[in-house]
Amino acid sequence: MGRESVNAGLAQLSAGVYLAPMNPRHLARLASLLALSSACAASPARPTSAGVPVVAEAAVEQGPKAAAIDSVIGPLDLIVRHPAAGAVVDAPDSSFMFGSTGSGDAVLTINGAPVRVAPNGAWLAWVALPRDSVMRFELVASTPRETRRTELLARRPARYQPPASGAWIDPGSIEPRGQVTWPRDEFIPVTVRAHPDAQVRLRLPGNLLVPMARDTRLDEPAWGIRAFDSDTQNLRRGIPPDRYIALLRGRAVDSAQVEAIVGADTVRTPWPVRIALLDSTPAFAEMDGGEDGITIGRAARGGTYHWFWATGTRARLTGLLGDDARVQVAPGIEAWVPAADARPLYAASPPGAVAGSVALTPMADRARLRIPLSQPVPYEIIERERSLEVLLYGATGDVNWIRYGAGDTLVTRIAWSQEPEGVRLVVDLADPVWGFRAGWDRGDLLLDIRRPPPINAGKPFDGRLIVVDAGHPPLGASGPTGLTEAEANLGVALELQRMLEGAGARVVMTRTDATPVALGARPRLADSLGADLLLSIHNNALPDGVNPFPNNGTSVYYNHPRSIPLAAAVQRALVRRLGLRDLGIGRGDLALVRPTWMPAVLTEGLFMTVPEQEAMLRSEEGRRRYAQGVFEGTREFLRGRARD
Repeated sequence: MGRESVNAGLAQLSAGVYLAPMNPRHLARLASLLALSSACAASPARPTSAGVPVVAEAAVEQGPKAAAIDSVIGPLDLIVRHPAAGAVVDAPDSSFMFGSTGSGDAVLTINGAPVRVAPNGAWLAWVALPRDSVMRFELVASTPRETRRTELLARRPARYQPPASGAWIDPGSIEPRGQVTWPRDEFIPVTVRAHPDAQVRLRLPGNLLVPMARDTRLDEPAWGIRAFDSDTQNLRRGIPPDRYIALLRGRAVDSAQVEAIVGADTVRTPWPVRIALLDSTPAFAEMDGGEDGITIGRAARGGTYHWFWATGTRARLTGLLGDDARVQVAPGIEAWVPAADARPLYAASPPGAVAGSVALTPMADRARLRIPLSQPVPYEIIERERSLEVLLYGATGDVNWIRYGAGDTLVTRIAWSQEPEGVRLVVDLADPVWGFRAGWDRGDLLLDIRRPPPINAGKPFDGRLIVVDAGHPPLGASGPTGLTEAEANLGVALELQRMLEGAGARVVMTRTDATPVALGARPRLADSLGADLLLSIHNNALPDGVNPFPNNGTSVYYNHPRSIPLAAAVQRALVRRLGLRDLGIGRGDLALVRPTWMPAVLTEGLFMTVPEQEAMLRSEEGRRRYAQGVFEGTREFLRGRARD
């Protein structure tokens, strides 16, 4: 059979199996599999009592505008794109596999259970995972002409396996480990995983024993489940029965053990840590953010980004845990920063600073607020719709004068107040926030507030400078037939460039070919050019353990509040153009949407791993629809700002 388009661009779904255009003799062979496939599709995959994986699939939600998938009939070429042979699959009981048979008339099974094959040979399956540490999958693909078999071996993450009986301790679970520097009068939590019925304790030098109690904190689902799974039942948490905790304070430790006792059985394992007490002399750290000039602060160790401090910011150093440094932002508020970014300073000056009188200078493209401080303290800039709040942590206010300079059309009012955590400055604006920058100038904090560009509602793109980023390479997802995300993103981005330039915008591309571009260089380019907008084009994939069938669709991400209207407008237009499930907009700590000088969004239009959606990205029509959605949403946003 030659290449045929599927009617209306949709693969017709019946009982969970593709009914692709086929020779009648092939349909008879496929019909015998329909009943089994229908049963598989009724519920999520779970291991059977014998531990044999069962393939389960649900119909991929498609809108009326899904692109056509051409039929490909040819030699079998059975390929598994994910997981790769020998890969580590970090999922509890089920995960996805995808690849291609090379021929759309193939019948495919994984461990004996049927998998739908798209007309172009692409396939996507949700499979139960064997409980073994090395997981075996047998794939069989056949056409009337030939049969191919392949075996895929994948591994579970290497985790400690407790013995069948007796006391045990998981040596890799002990935290903290490595070099620790901690205040003498502050408790440090010590945690370990051990036999759930054991008596667990720390054995310190001098034969000092510190008992460990059951850790009653709830566990956390995998990050991928938390971020992407639409089934809230998968977010349920419990208290692990084998976690223990102790609180230790006021002791330097260079040799210690963890001990677990169950009846007459006792086991011990070394605690690989070296604890030093923080010197009584106040130690300060000066932030050095390297090439970007920004040090990231996190409220929780290993948590999400929260503070962004320009090089030169100083804070009191209150602890070191391995590669992380803890600094005091203000009394009762602490942040974790990379230890490599926190250069220790031993200063005689006390923490905190005095904030003096401020001055506003109107400039052509911005209004500059100069805030003098006796030393560069940690700060936070909180963005509201039409105001910016500058919180100077630990500072004392002596703001006698607030000078506005020549009348400014952007800044309408500046006020300050002394708060328990420091000095708060509120800058009210005549227009919604478009962007800002902050940095140190010899002890003065300079806050540049960007003037919104003049926008013609009738021709909103005229004169606008827009940076279009084709996400990846390096890295990126890939589809069942081998289309890389980098290639798909670039195809959409080039279409978008053409549309934007045709409407009067000036467009700068972060890349125009397959040459890799570093992640950090992309937003730096937009910032250095003073771009009005940053649009980053991506296509999605899910982490192992998240079912792609109910969780695929279209989404757009932002970081700063000013970008919410842009993200919402682009999302509406993309859903309208692509016709896929609306996953909504989301805030994410993503490098491409963190620049503060302009609104920025990152689109995840389609899923690389879903056969129909990969086919859309291979087609000129599909790439055009994607670009059209971004174009129309951006136009809607600009027109709205013109009305403002």
